[in-house]
Amino acid sequence: MTGARRRARDLGIVVGSLPIGRHNAITDVPGVLVGHTTIDNGADLRTGVTVVVPSALGPGRWALPAAVFCGNGYGKLVGSTQVDELGVLESPIALTATLSVFRVADALLGHLMERRPDGLSFNPLVGETNDGHLSDIRRRPIGAEHVRAALAGASADPPAEGCVGAGTGTTALGYKAGIGTSSRTVRVAGRPATVGVLVQANFGGVLTVLGVPMPVDELVPDADRTTPAGNSCMIVVATDLPLDARQLGRVARRAVFAMGRVGASYSHGSGDYAIAFRTVGADDTAGADEPPICDGDLDPVFAAVLDTVEEALLNSLFTAVTTTGVGGRTSHAVPHDAVIRRLSAAGRLASRT
Repeated sequence: MTGARRRARDLGIVVGSLPIGRHNAITDVPGVLVGHTTIDNGADLRTGVTVVVPSALGPGRWALPAAVFCGNGYGKLVGSTQVDELGVLESPIALTATLSVFRVADALLGHLMERRPDGLSFNPLVGETNDGHLSDIRRRPIGAEHVRAALAGASADPPAEGCVGAGTGTTALGYKAGIGTSSRTVRVAGRPATVGVLVQANFGGVLTVLGVPMPVDELVPDADRTTPAGNSCMIVVATDLPLDARQLGRVARRAVFAMGRVGASYSHGSGDYAIAFRTVGADDTAGADEPPICDGDLDPVFAAVLDTVEEALLNSLFTAVTTTGVGGRTSHAVPHDAVIRRLSAAGRLASRT
């Protein structure tokens, strides 16, 4: 993960009381891989693609239970209506820039067709946020080679965060943002489980950390006041719990709700979406056939999703670096020292060892 910048927990910012997974990342969920391709020419191209790959999708299992929740539909989530209709995920999930979403979808379609030469219908799932504040979005620089590189490089290692992949040019809550991830472990109906989240943060509002406002005009007085052209957030939630599509829809709703914890404005132009899916490890051949958890036992999952999304969003900001892009516009990184001072004064920091 990013070395120069620190994650929220490294700064003493602890969200909730549930235990985190091994790496505090979506890849803590068995069978989930993440890959990035970053396009950054140091000037007017600051963009990329990020893929979340359920490794269980393959011969013998070409669909996994899934759901999509749309908090605000100002966006382009290719493939979402079929997920709504059938309740299944048939492809890796790709995230990218708004005007590149169709090229990425076509590339992902080619990948699916190669894997299933006998197939006649495929449903690639591709989401986006508008990174046009820092990147020349009309150039649509992302091609099939970038999608294939992200897929080929997808791994179960802790994913890179901040200005990488689909988060290279994004801005959220007035600051430079990007990709963030987090995870929690829970016990549900007597069995252990993991909930993991990955976010692409690019939305408006006033950054709020553990209930303490961190307005950019106070923490970075000389910050660029140009309003980004688009405001959106993509949230991917993975779990190894045996949840059905309806229950995953309930999980996805909580993921969008969690944006409010960090100060999201949920504005007119913000496309806010959550995709939730359940997976099984490559060696778990029976897991997909387990009966769903009872709805009355889902409270720990809901709590985990709220905390995990909140922390992933904070990580997307705290690991990002100040970036200048197209038109000379600059998006400033969150100043760690100023945040720590405010949280310390409010008594919100955990002890750091």
